[in-house]
Amino acid sequence: MTKSILITGCSSGIGYDAAHGLRARGWQVFASCRKEADCTRLKAEGFSSPRIDYEDEASIESGLAEVLAETGGTLDAVFNNGAHAIPGAVEDLPRGALRQIFESNFFGVHDLTRRVIPIMRQQGHGRIIQCSSVLGFTALRYRGAYNATKFAMEGLNDTLRLEMRGTGIDIVLIEPGPITTKIRKNSQGPFERWIDWKNSARKDDYENRVIPRLYADDGPPDTFELPPEAVTKKLIHALESRRPRPRYYVTMPTYFMGISKRILPTRGFDWLARKG
Repeated sequence: MTKSILITGCSSGIGYDAAHGLRARGWQVFASCRKEADCTRLKAEGFSSPRIDYEDEASIESGLAEVLAETGGTLDAVFNNGAHAIPGAVEDLPRGALRQIFESNFFGVHDLTRRVIPIMRQQGHGRIIQCSSVLGFTALRYRGAYNATKFAMEGLNDTLRLEMRGTGIDIVLIEPGPITTKIRKNSQGPFERWIDWKNSARKDDYENRVIPRLYADDGPPDTFELPPEAVTKKLIHALESRRPRPRYYVTMPTYFMGISKRILPTRGFDWLARKG
């Protein structure tokens, strides 16, 4: 029987590659996007593409209902992939910025996860895979908002994994490092909306470090950056192996930071993180 998966954030990057990669392996893929225009584009590519915007609770409900109507009420897996960033120093993040990014990167993910659990309980199996990040266990400067949402995701899903033991539902975290995506470009709008960098005590840091990197769309890739296919490869293992791992590292920086955090004292790890 064909297995089904709902993937969020499929307009580009990791989600887009995962949708194509899994369809090629015979999965029934529901490739959701936040914007209706992107859903229309993916439908033209032959996908079922419900609109799911993590910040819009009604779209989560209607998007999942659309999926279940097509599968007859079952769903084998969900890959919560959609996310964005708000670059900026923690002291420059207004309350509204954190509220908005948590709605997208955390609360919406949790909402969809809760909605699929009863379905998977009833059918006796399922896999819930969350796209976290190396920034889910490693804090880097000027990424505080994104760090916070991914740290929160990891804590909640570590708990969920413990609670789901024996239910037939596997909870998995995928933790990529630098991957070739549009996350920088997609972060420009939130940065411009929320960060008053010109009046910041860190204005020089923004001018010399944050802004050149944020707007360098045509610049060279990060060191050790990999294409989205690297995430899809780990996703396939998480979905198709008999006993998936709780965590999958992707890219050398994730492995390096994971090992370093285990062996270095906090101050030593802070020194290392400041170099990132």
